[in-house]
Amino acid sequence: MAGGALRLSDRQRLSWLRLIRTDTVGPATFRDLINRYGPADEALDALPELTRSIGAKVPKIPTTGEAEAEMEAARRAGARFVAVGEADYPATLRGMDHPPPLLAVLGEPKVFTLPSVAIVGARNASLAGIRFARNIAGELGSGGHAIVSGLARGIDRAAHEGALATGTVAVLAGGLDRPYPPENVELCAEIAHRGGAVVSEMPFGWEPRARDFPRRNRIIAGLSLGLLVVEAANRSGSLISARLAGEMGRLVFAVPGSPLDPRAWGTNKLLKEGALLVTEASDVVSEIAPLVGRPLPVRPLEEPPDLYATPPPGDSERALILEALGPTPTAIDEIIRHTGLHPAQVYLVILELDLAGRIERHAGGAVSLLYV
Repeated sequence: MAGGALRLSDRQRLSWLRLIRTDTVGPATFRDLINRYGPADEALDALPELTRSIGAKVPKIPTTGEAEAEMEAARRAGARFVAVGEADYPATLRGMDHPPPLLAVLGEPKVFTLPSVAIVGARNASLAGIRFARNIAGELGSGGHAIVSGLARGIDRAAHEGALATGTVAVLAGGLDRPYPPENVELCAEIAHRGGAVVSEMPFGWEPRARDFPRRNRIIAGLSLGLLVVEAANRSGSLISARLAGEMGRLVFAVPGSPLDPRAWGTNKLLKEGALLVTEASDVVSEIAPLVGRPLPVRPLEEPPDLYATPPPGDSERALILEALGPTPTAIDEIIRHTGLHPAQVYLVILELDLAGRIERHAGGAVSLLYV
């Protein structure tokens, strides 16, 4: 489906919201359900039988009233839900594996049309790191780039501040009405009011938990053509963002620092592993320039298959697929070749396992079995 070709009706948007808010339905499961059943209404109707077929508990599906209440909360906040494939959905985000089907957006979606650079780093950043992040964000913004970050303390805040006048995107780990940390609430509002945007894939009212921040980092990486780490400890969320960016094929940049400063251990490690060294804005611009305007590969929402073209998988087919899976990520195409089963049967069993919470999705469409 070409970018911007999709346009959901109000009813369809409500059904999409109900589906993505259903327990155990993430972006990958959502895509598989839509690919198989077409309209979200039909996917919602099929969910109970799909989960019962593998002996799992039927997931909690939000009622129409609950979805309408979240839509109303978005309207009161001045935000709206944009679906993947619609004109205002960020094109770079569509180029990642399993983009959020619905993105809550507050502010000006035109900022998504600018070539974007993510800037992330330590919350307990040094004054020098904060100054560098603010300055380079300003220079990149003046050069026509949007700056993406996560609204955290330290480097994130400095990056947003540096690009306020030119366009910045803040990605939240909680709902749009739950910016974190609290001291950045005013900055969040200023971003939206000054031509930038604040986005989240999480429900309104959702208080961010520790495990939600890697999901936020995934979106930060997906929104950008390249990701710059200014300061980062050896084990930090910024390094998770850098890893995710690398897995998506995005450029990874790092600012070198003193080996005596623990906040430079992560960035120096990235440089040893092949990240691009940055000391000034031109280092980023020269690498990003060939990518600007180049379309990113997008896996479209496919036409739903004929459900009666192949017999449904039985217990023996399910056993074959379970036997082929393990803790190591395995490509679904490899499972199809190994089992000799029809692709539709394999994808349906993978979908059942996903809804049951028994598999984990990985970059490139690979899956692994979760042992619980």
